[in-house]
Amino acid sequence: MIRPISKWITHHTKLLVITALLLVIPSLFGYVKTRTNYDVLSYLPSDVRSVEGSKLLEDPFRAAATSMIVVEGMPPAYTQNLLNEIEQVPHVSKTLWISDLLGIQIPESFLPEELSRDFFRDNATMMIVQYDTDLSSDETMEAIVQIRRLMNEKCFIAGMSAMVQDIKDLVLTELPVYSLVAVILTLGVMFFSFESYLMPLIFFSCIGLAVLYNMGSNLFLGQISYITKAIAAILQLGVTMDYSIFLYRRYEEEKTRHEDIREAMTEAIFAAFSSLSGSSLTTIAGFLALCAMRFTMGRDMGIVMAKGVVIGILCVLFVLPCFILLLDRQIEAYRHRNFFPDFTNFNRRLLKHRRFWIALFLICLLPALYSQKHTRIYYQISRSLPDTLPSIQSKRKLNEHFQMSTEHVAILSSELDNHSLEELENQLEEVPGIGHVVSYHSLIGNGIPDFFLPEDLRTTFKSGPYQLLMMSSDFEPATDEMKTQLASVSALVTQYDPNAYLTGESAMTEDLRMIFSQDNIVTNRLSIAAIFVIVMLLFQSFTVPMALILAIELAIYINQGLCYWMGTSISFIAPILIGAIQLGATVDYAILMSSRFREEIRKGHDRMEAALLAGSTSDSSIITSALGMFSATVGVAIVSRMYLIKEVCMLLARGALISAFIVSFILPCILYELEPLFRRTSKSWADKAQ
Repeated sequence: MIRPISKWITHHTKLLVITALLLVIPSLFGYVKTRTNYDVLSYLPSDVRSVEGSKLLEDPFRAAATSMIVVEGMPPAYTQNLLNEIEQVPHVSKTLWISDLLGIQIPESFLPEELSRDFFRDNATMMIVQYDTDLSSDETMEAIVQIRRLMNEKCFIAGMSAMVQDIKDLVLTELPVYSLVAVILTLGVMFFSFESYLMPLIFFSCIGLAVLYNMGSNLFLGQISYITKAIAAILQLGVTMDYSIFLYRRYEEEKTRHEDIREAMTEAIFAAFSSLSGSSLTTIAGFLALCAMRFTMGRDMGIVMAKGVVIGILCVLFVLPCFILLLDRQIEAYRHRNFFPDFTNFNRRLLKHRRFWIALFLICLLPALYSQKHTRIYYQISRSLPDTLPSIQSKRKLNEHFQMSTEHVAILSSELDNHSLEELENQLEEVPGIGHVVSYHSLIGNGIPDFFLPEDLRTTFKSGPYQLLMMSSDFEPATDEMKTQLASVSALVTQYDPNAYLTGESAMTEDLRMIFSQDNIVTNRLSIAAIFVIVMLLFQSFTVPMALILAIELAIYINQGLCYWMGTSISFIAPILIGAIQLGATVDYAILMSSRFREEIRKGHDRMEAALLAGSTSDSSIITSALGMFSATVGVAIVSRMYLIKEVCMLLARGALISAFIVSFILPCILYELEPLFRRTSKSWADKAQ
């Protein structure tokens, strides 16, 4: 089946190239029309209590998103004028400032002293702005942009929506730089690695088409996360390059055996198909395991990356051979000397000291596992952003003047009487880290009748069967102090209203922390199980997948565990991304090496000769691929200002080198030592090649 398809590909090169180029048009359309989501918290499952609470803020309160604006050293008239202008901005539903209370002829002495302090501190005042659209919607983002245009340099807008807008601006600014740096550095590696100056350009043409097809086909998802958008293309570059290198190296081998280049390519596709299909299936399985996460960004990343691997392998099998065959003369015309050494002597010395390398492998397992389990993870979204962003500076101002790092919102029954509300407010103010508490009751006190308050102000805090109670917190989200505070606040709120909702950035981030820690365990187990099954079917063996997975997991554990020994912490998204991506890259290398080892055994070579040949023919492909992934990601890690992207790319760069080291140095020794076991426990292990 595979050989006839391979032959058809090599005899219809022009048709396939024209088809590939025509597919660029719908892909560009899809890429432009696919929306990017910059709000990480929007991927929390809808049945989480904090998310249900945030939906109530959207309807019935029409307060889906909230911003705090700090105005420093400006007269009240300026602030009032700014407030009036902000109220005219589309999708601003409500604003709240001290004038909303003083402007209705109520003597200032009637206002609670605590309320006055909530709006004025030192030489600064604070106003609250609410929006009728979701905090990360395009409409809210545009409202933030317009509000910033209205403010002068002494005004600062803080809140999740402002932060999301800054993330959007940063990603849009840096994404072209990521791509350019990755392409330049990877081209440098490939010019060094291949014997023809034209091959890197051919590779990048094929990879570029694969990336464009993948990003364009995201249209059916409706939207993708900014993390997926920032990393997917770079990862697809690295993964697709693996397959391209494997196929081209095999083609070069087959050319020495066939005079007709089409016959050589037919045999190369046929011979490489086993390792390419096995490695691509395992990589796809690793990515699809992300779809099992309750945190739905996993599904977003898993689908996009798995789809990218499928498209990448199709381009390698159907498009790359056509490019190579059509440009074979030009490839030969621009040949240069091979800079890669012959790895035969290296592998001979390696296998001579195989017991040392296997002992090193076994010694590293436990400390690598321990350090990986104890690597510190942070969940604060703001921590992954540069301090120079306007929203981060605004957050600092809010904390400096009003001791407010974040805000909690409790949604209570409107039937809760004033006496109970007053008791609840007093108890909440005693919780460590809670700054001030604002509710309908705290605004009117006990001396102002309801009808004195304007309708807009009443509906800010009361709507239908619900009323709001807002609390400021001195603690940062996703800290141990915040976890304790949220538990205390939740216990008090539900004591007065068992059906109450507690929401806000910190409550949602705490839910994210609990969900993600569970997701991490589930996805790791699923990906390992899926890879075990695929490798077992590929090699028809129970023992081969055990050996390969052990080597693969060691590479991942060492990479993540280095963060523990270096005393650094990593973003919550990094372990799952690294687990899936490095797993995919390492399994590609491992299957390539193991498939070649089995192929040489089937040709009648003894295990020493088979290990030597497998290493000598695979090492250049593995090293080239690893250096390509390293160069594509290390450049992004250096230039990115977004710490999350920087961390993930640095881990990927380091992981590529670690994976190449494990597969090139340790796997040949394992294959040699365990070959008798593989022979006894595998079906058709040593059957003669057809």
